[in-house]
Amino acid sequence: MSQADALLSPAGARLLDRLRGVTVTPSQALSLAAELRAEYPPDLVAAALTQQALRTAAREKFSRADAMLFTRAGLEQASSELTATHSARRFAGLALVADLCCGIGGNLTALSAAAGRLVAVDADVDALRFAGHNAVVYGAAEGVTLVCADVRRLTYGSGRSARLAGLFVDPARRAAGRRLRAGDSEPPLDWCFALARHVPAVCIKAAPGLPHALVPADWEAEFVASGRALKEALLWSPAFATTRRRATVLPGGAALIAAPGEPVPVAGPGEYLLDPNPAVTRAGLVQELGRQLGAWQLDPLTAFLSLDRGVSTPFARTLRVVASLPWHEREVVRRLRGLGVGTVDIRRRGLAGDVGLIRRRLRLRGDRSATIVITRRAGRPWGLICEAVPDQAADPGTPR
Repeated sequence: MSQADALLSPAGARLLDRLRGVTVTPSQALSLAAELRAEYPPDLVAAALTQQALRTAAREKFSRADAMLFTRAGLEQASSELTATHSARRFAGLALVADLCCGIGGNLTALSAAAGRLVAVDADVDALRFAGHNAVVYGAAEGVTLVCADVRRLTYGSGRSARLAGLFVDPARRAAGRRLRAGDSEPPLDWCFALARHVPAVCIKAAPGLPHALVPADWEAEFVASGRALKEALLWSPAFATTRRRATVLPGGAALIAAPGEPVPVAGPGEYLLDPNPAVTRAGLVQELGRQLGAWQLDPLTAFLSLDRGVSTPFARTLRVVASLPWHEREVVRRLRGLGVGTVDIRRRGLAGDVGLIRRRLRLRGDRSATIVITRRAGRPWGLICEAVPDQAADPGTPR
């Protein structure tokens, strides 16, 4: 009996219902497993406890995680509700969409809500059955057809598939038990890009570390962050593309796009420092952000921006500069102790160094907290002691 057979059986459903909402700690696992084996087969108990651990981990991604089913690899690669809803918006109104390499269905429910009908395809039968179960959990099963197949063996743009209006493909970034290198995927990206020859409206979900050079010139590369956590890259075919590169910050959905312009100036630190969101830096849009805000760079090779006024923007964290000096660890420690700083967040860009080792050497005591920025200024190692600025409305460029 497969894992899906066991967990989707009446006995499996009862056992999972019994465990629903429970957070099983390692110290509890052995005693709980022994208790459950008195009533259920050992293989089912092991599968259910593993599933409950996955459900617990999945709560960060899914509001209905405690009713869903997961494979470990499927959960790791699955988009969250937030990011899936965002990517599905461009498919709104399309009559028939295929979700290729759908896994456990992280994108399936959002796509089915946006499009008229959905075909979900995956070669892993257990993952596909879990995707069907998860669609039921979200009330999205109607209009969804599940197909167990290798997506490369299907034909696109001919016969019944000619009715497809859009394709979403999430190629695996693991192969034969190993993690693929940046830009590698299964199916390969070249195969995914070629899908647009048959169905023009295509979105490829990729790892955010994807090298820009791998994306065709007429495709859009969108880098998506949830808060300050970079989550994924979405590659949009020419039928979808509206720009070359885009940085999107969720949950608000604020977007920064590539635009031509003069290079921003390079100068010393002002009163405020801007630490760009990872989506902005990965999209290569630091210059665009600087032009939008009237900011300058500290060094042409680092992403930090600076201004003499505070701004509120979803595309960067604003810090107030308390001290600016050439980077000498002992002098920085002396300044921190004089300020009564006991807790620090260390941000390093453009310089090598072990942040953990630096943190241990500081040996600070005090009630205040600060951010230490270790970077470059005019080609020299530079340090800034900064303090956080309270968040205000995320209105790009609004002066404080």
